[in-house]
Amino acid sequence: MNASQAIPTVLPLHSETDEQVQDRLRMSGPMPEHVAIIMDGNGRWAKQRGKHRVFGHHKGIESVRDIIEASAQLGGISHVTLYTFSTENWGRPATEVRAIMELLIRTIRKETQTLLKNSIRLRVIGDPSMLPARCQRELSEAIELTRDNDRMTLTLALSYSGRWEILQAVRSIASQVQAGHLHAENIDEALFEAQLNTVGMPDPDLLIRTGGDYRISNFLLWQLAYTELYITDRPWPEFRRTDLYEAIRSFQARDRRFGKVKDAE
Repeated sequence: MNASQAIPTVLPLHSETDEQVQDRLRMSGPMPEHVAIIMDGNGRWAKQRGKHRVFGHHKGIESVRDIIEASAQLGGISHVTLYTFSTENWGRPATEVRAIMELLIRTIRKETQTLLKNSIRLRVIGDPSMLPARCQRELSEAIELTRDNDRMTLTLALSYSGRWEILQAVRSIASQVQAGHLHAENIDEALFEAQLNTVGMPDPDLLIRTGGDYRISNFLLWQLAYTELYITDRPWPEFRRTDLYEAIRSFQARDRRFGKVKDAE
């Protein structure tokens, strides 16, 4: 049994509107402040339909749009981070990589006005210098245009891997020690986290992985230490706001102890 089968449903009743479902969800428990998502299953979904893998990536954009809109509407969710393109993804066929980059460029250009309208700030983690120049320009412009938005932050993990991020942090700290600006005994969690791409962001409360695989795939390795995991077999192109609601309901049913015990125990 997977997580989506084990948790009581919050699917809409026949007479309920989406707004009423959201109200019921807000009343049922705390919202995750930061939701991270591994958007898996695009290629397999497309192949099952006799289509090229790129078709799945195109359909996945519809899921991104719906999930971001629903997250902003719910309130309480201040950060959504999408694992958009990993460093390992550069090893995919060149035609697929080019198609993904073109899709990314078009999507950023098309959706920037929507981000502005909904006061959503765009942010990127990873190594954007690896991206095509056009993609870098579109990202830079969208990030600058949305920098003052404060309703929610949408973070795209692009050319990103958790191991790469940790190595970058270690190199930065080692350089500071070597230069005499830092003593090794003063290195603590707060100092380490200040070197990470996610500095200033809360750790994810909830990680959603679509596509059914039970792994975190080199994503936010430091930040996921106490994150609640939600795995669903549903591929990303089919994942919609009702699935997000189920994931949040699952989160609300968890007993988050962060390695501690309840006072009564």
